[in-house]
Amino acid sequence: MFKFRSTEKELLDQEEIPEDDLFQNLRELDFVNHWLGGYNISFSALKTIVKPGHRYSFVDIGCGGGDTLKHIKKWRTKQGYSIDLHGVDLKPVCIKYAESNPENTGIRFLCDDYKNIYKHIEKIDIIHACLFCHHLTESELLELIGFAVENKSILIINDLERNPLAYYSIKLLTSLFSKSYLVKNDAPLSVLRGFKRKEWISILEQSRASHYSVKNKWAFRHQIIMDGTRE
Repeated sequence: MFKFRSTEKELLDQEEIPEDDLFQNLRELDFVNHWLGGYNISFSALKTIVKPGHRYSFVDIGCGGGDTLKHIKKWRTKQGYSIDLHGVDLKPVCIKYAESNPENTGIRFLCDDYKNIYKHIEKIDIIHACLFCHHLTESELLELIGFAVENKSILIINDLERNPLAYYSIKLLTSLFSKSYLVKNDAPLSVLRGFKRKEWISILEQSRASHYSVKNKWAFRHQIIMDGTRE
């Protein structure tokens, strides 16, 4: 079961999800990410990239309800960095949720495909994908990496490792504490759709990327930084 990626689609990838069900899913995912330290992986990546006195344009693709951006906004303020924050997602209901959260004031949200973001934003320094890439096929991942290289952006990926302990742990936790059928189904399935480190390296080697790092992070995550600004 863990040797190869699952190709089963998550419930979250369906076209029509009742709004209340999706909102419950987003609230629980934010809670899990916060308490398992998932957001810290994005913070540590940004620390290696952003510098005081410089201004950056940052886009979170597949932003969902904007909770990752909410936490990055707080981190940005605490650290004193200048980062313009944008989120893009295909689902109008996700953008509605994000824009309804007063903690997201000052963050710009766009309902579109990430490949169209240059229709909305002139310059993008950092493209960020948190728990987005396990939804993609390998060919779609190669397209994403190529998009960042072509547009000379830095790509940060924060995503799940396919690991038995991660799978059984999240399956148990969500069965005990989750009130969302979406979370109960998709959280363990997300792990099965995740990548192993050697698979990430293989994908990056096949891509147009020439400068990248792949690191294992707690808890059962990978942090990938691909610098598309370097030849």
